[in-house]
Amino acid sequence: MTLHSLLTADDRRQPRSGRLQFNLMRWFSLTALLSVAAVSIVAALALSAFLTERMIRQEAALTAGFVRSIVASENAYGFFLGYPKTTDPVAGDIFMHMTQMPDVVRTNVYSPKRQMIWSSDTPLIGRYFDHNDELEEALNAALVVHSGIVDRERLPKSEHRDFDAGVHQFVESYIPIFDQQSRQVIGVVELYKVPRDLFDAIRSGERLIWLAALAAGLFLYAALFWIVRRAHWIIERQREQLIESEALAVVGEMGSAVAHGLRNPLSSIRSSAELALSGELPADAREYTGDIVAQVDRLEGWIRQLLTYARPANAQIEAVDINAVLSDTLDAYRHDLERQQTACRLELAPDLPAVRGEATMFGQLIGSLIANASEAMPHGGEIVLRSRADAAAGVIVEVVDSGPGMAPEKVDSVFKPFFTTKQKGLGLGLPLVRRVIERLGGAVEFTSEVGVGTRVRLYLRTHGVVAEEPQA
Repeated sequence: MTLHSLLTADDRRQPRSGRLQFNLMRWFSLTALLSVAAVSIVAALALSAFLTERMIRQEAALTAGFVRSIVASENAYGFFLGYPKTTDPVAGDIFMHMTQMPDVVRTNVYSPKRQMIWSSDTPLIGRYFDHNDELEEALNAALVVHSGIVDRERLPKSEHRDFDAGVHQFVESYIPIFDQQSRQVIGVVELYKVPRDLFDAIRSGERLIWLAALAAGLFLYAALFWIVRRAHWIIERQREQLIESEALAVVGEMGSAVAHGLRNPLSSIRSSAELALSGELPADAREYTGDIVAQVDRLEGWIRQLLTYARPANAQIEAVDINAVLSDTLDAYRHDLERQQTACRLELAPDLPAVRGEATMFGQLIGSLIANASEAMPHGGEIVLRSRADAAAGVIVEVVDSGPGMAPEKVDSVFKPFFTTKQKGLGLGLPLVRRVIERLGGAVEFTSEVGVGTRVRLYLRTHGVVAEEPQA
């Protein structure tokens, strides 16, 4: 049983609980939207109610101050205390002027005994109002203000029947009048007002409040959504990296076991083949013996690939001339490439800075990429190795082939361990390249297009630059 089948079997032993998994983005999108909407609505309602109450009460306070100043300036206190023994037409004119104030539709004046001593609706004069809660509060020295909507089908107060058809909202104020000497309540002035400008201002303020609440809610939801979405993406990346690390850890352990089990027999086979080559052999036998040596070297290379996963993160870091590595590696593969009728060339930028890493390790990685490109072009093609300096990354190395390319849906899986499009491949080449390059603080980019070819780009840190942990 192969390592891949062992890992696949281990995956099958895991419980299939996809339907029970917590979908962070779905639940956040729903709960955050409902929560932000609820908070925005409650805040808008509270602010609207506060704005309405404060503006209406402020307007009533200004009106109360104006009414009391009129009573004081005209010295009409005796009218409240002397009724009905005294009738003062001048005081009546004062209250009639109050009725003619802007937005006032009715004026009622009460004595301390709860008798209406003057009204713009003359039939009400002389009546007693013993069951008026607002009047009781005003007689206890409180400025009573409330507003409402005129319901012409169910009128809570008979006074509303005389309102004009255009009147929909009103403000009713009970203004206590205080004696100048004793500061006792000597009467109450009741004003019905229809302050259209005030209600228009309140509606404008409410619109601004709702727009601000909507904008704040959308901004808050967008900010939270962005944060959670990025966190979800990071968690998913870390989960994939954890799975990959677990798989590669198994590879390292298996690689060590395979190396100990195979290296000695392989060494014996290679030594025997080399001894045979040193003697007199027919041409065919010499070719076959050479193939044995080549295949043993290939097996040894696979073993080194497996062992590379288990190597320490900072093993033998040194300054590496990457151009020399590219030239030497291509020379090592040139004979096999020419036999396969695959053209190869170098496009190396001169005077490149040294990169941090290990020359042998880089040679194995570049060789793995050349082997991948060669196997993708069994009938020949072209492989190009490029290098150039980059201000941000340091040095960029590219391995480009003119092979058949890969479909977009397969490109996303090329860095997953054991994923391969070759029947005899291990699926460890590109994961190994990315693991090593990211360990050194660099990055790997893979692009492929069907019918055009494939390009693997390595971003390498220059020697002396501290490697950063690859970001999720």
